[in-house]
Amino acid sequence: MSEPQNVLFICTHNSGRSILSECLLNSSAQGRFKAYSAGSLPSGVVNPFAIDLLKRNRISTDGLRSKSWEEFIAPTAPKMSFIFTVCDDAAGETCPVWPGQPITAHWGIPNPDSGEGSDEEKRRSFFQAFNQLQHRISIFVNLPIDKLDHAALKSRLEDIGKSVERSAFSA
Repeated sequence: MSEPQNVLFICTHNSGRSILSECLLNSSAQGRFKAYSAGSLPSGVVNPFAIDLLKRNRISTDGLRSKSWEEFIAPTAPKMSFIFTVCDDAAGETCPVWPGQPITAHWGIPNPDSGEGSDEEKRRSFFQAFNQLQHRISIFVNLPIDKLDHAALKSRLEDIGKSVERSAFSA
């Protein structure tokens, strides 16, 4: 692979999980991937707990914004190689027809900001989501993508979505 492959992470509001995914992949892609994120109903605001967690982990938050998936079906949009839904609501929605027929998979992560609980409980939930996403992205970036046929690659990507980070913070 000479040019990075584009990856889009989708979550309904594009304020937490998809934003974390975008930043995590861009920070670990080693030039192989370029990550983006979007939402079907973007909130217009990146969750401050997500921003705080990324900054604490020294991951760039420059230029982050909550955006619509409509940007990624426009003729001028980058062509996606992979699209991952990271919330169950987005996975259940009727998605646009993506140019180039990217490989899709569902990597559902529980919503870290249910709107309930103390700030500390929310921070802990975001940390759990961050760990699980980091685990999945680590597996993804280490796949021998150029050695797998389309069906095998799709199967591996779906399997990644079923993996669970095993840490002291997992439920």
